[in-house]
This record gives sequence, C-alpha cells and structure tokens, in this order.
Amino acid sequence: MVQSSALTVEQYLSEVEPARIAAIQRLRDECRARLTGWEERMQWGMPGYGPPGADALISFNSQKGYISVYIGKSTIDDHKALVTGASFGKGCIRYPNPDRIDFDLLGTMLSDAFRAKGGES
Repeated sequence: MVQSSALTVEQYLSEVEPARIAAIQRLRDECRARLTGWEERMQWGMPGYGPPGADALISFNSQKGYISVYIGKSTIDDHKALVTGASFGKGCIRYPNPDRIDFDLLGTMLSDAFRAKGGES
C-alpha cells in the first residue's frame, strides 16, 4: 500500500498486509497514547495526527518496502544515532523490517515531536 484511498483509519488498517499489521497497530496505539488532544485522521492517504482543525503534523504509512513514520527532521536529528535497522528521508524514518522497530525509542521520539510541534503532555 503506497497511498491508501481509505476514508477512516479503521478502513486503512483493514488494508494493511498481514506481515505488518501488528507493527502498524502498535504504532497507532503509540500515537494515540502520546499525541493526546490531537485528532486522528486520514490525510494524504495515510493516518495522521494533528491539532483539531489543522493539518496532520505526524503521520505513518505502510509503503511498498517499509513502514514510514513522518515525525519531523529536528526530532530525527535529535535521535538519529540511537535508531537502528532503519533509513531516513526528509523528515521520516523508514523501517524495512517491522520486527526491528524499537517502539520504546519511537515512543520517546513521538513525545518529543509532539512537544516540539506545540502539543502539551
């Protein structure tokens, strides 16, 4: 799934390939737990999170060869040395193997990005 036409996150999840669904669901759970007060929505063909009425500021997607997390360049730069088993794009982390995602570190990064983007925890 490169870009989904799903209208809801639940519909998006139903389209994720079985080998990745556990990681995508856990990523969603981390976002919902750490990005408090932000709305979950489908935007740009992927699940995204942002302040009510504003564009998504953090998103994720199941791409052809990896799971990508769009979390922002400054957050990536702050934690890049700790991330293993991933590559980086402009403002995103790309995990080719869902089993190698360090969800503890990713959770910390989500919280840091949330604060940096104006969220309150």
